[in-house]
Amino acid sequence: VQLVESGGGLVQPGGSLRLSCAASGFTFSSYGMSWYRQAPGKERELVARISTGGGRTTYADSVKGRFFISRDNAKNTVYLQMNSPKPEDTAVYYCKADVDSVTWTGRSYWGQGTQVTVSS
Repeated sequence: VQLVESGGGLVQPGGSLRLSCAASGFTFSSYGMSWYRQAPGKERELVARISTGGGRTTYADSVKGRFFISRDNAKNTVYLQMNSPKPEDTAVYYCKADVDSVTWTGRSYWGQGTQVTVSS
């Protein structure tokens, strides 16, 4: 099983960035997918979730209206479009796969993370 994030880097406040997470080794379309982030000295927190078919999404209040999660089951990839990022969005961003996309508990897999730095 592999989850490989990409697309991180340095972005200016008010810019945009798209993160990708490529999955392999499991039936991607059967798993709910999430993006989490962890800033230095802080706990890992949920950013966004998307159901197996993409019809249900959930966002943290701090990113609602700015970040958008999507998935392409044909490409086994989940995305996080980050619009108008703020310095407080600086963190390592991780993708996660959950076999149960109703309770979001049980078997899950994590990627290794990609650094996003928002700074002018």
